[in-house]
Amino acid sequence: MLKEFISSFKSCVLSTIDEKGNPFSSYAPFIIKDGKYYVYISSMAKHTQNLDLHKKVALFFVEDEISCENIFGRKRVVLQCNSKKLQRDTEKFEELVNIFEEKHGSTMKMLKSMKDFSFYEFEVFDGEAVFGFGEAYNVGGKNFDELVERKGLSGHKK
Repeated sequence: MLKEFISSFKSCVLSTIDEKGNPFSSYAPFIIKDGKYYVYISSMAKHTQNLDLHKKVALFFVEDEISCENIFGRKRVVLQCNSKKLQRDTEKFEELVNIFEEKHGSTMKMLKSMKDFSFYEFEVFDGEAVFGFGEAYNVGGKNFDELVERKGLSGHKK
């Protein structure tokens, strides 16, 4: 259920911390390779500047409100990650460009040559998923791609 939900997205919301310690949310197209998430973003973007200052980032995936059954119970996943900026002009860079182009189209041919763009790698260390009322899980497993039942929760209060 988790893998299928996340794979239905082409982009995710990035939640970063700015230079004043304030939260900042934006979005970026992403790919997944070997259990890690990758975005290709410009140094001109505020979220890139934030990632260069603070290595922690949350990735947020949320069901479109137009297609959800109940606005209060939208399916959603948040993944807490450590980030790392990757070097350009490496085999890994070329491999990621090719995967991005396969998933997101030929715009990557143009963006590849823009020197202000870089890949950031996100490695998940925690997360949670909600797939409806009473369906809240932690995210775990070796690659943080499994739903783990929460223990000790007694449900909603009336």
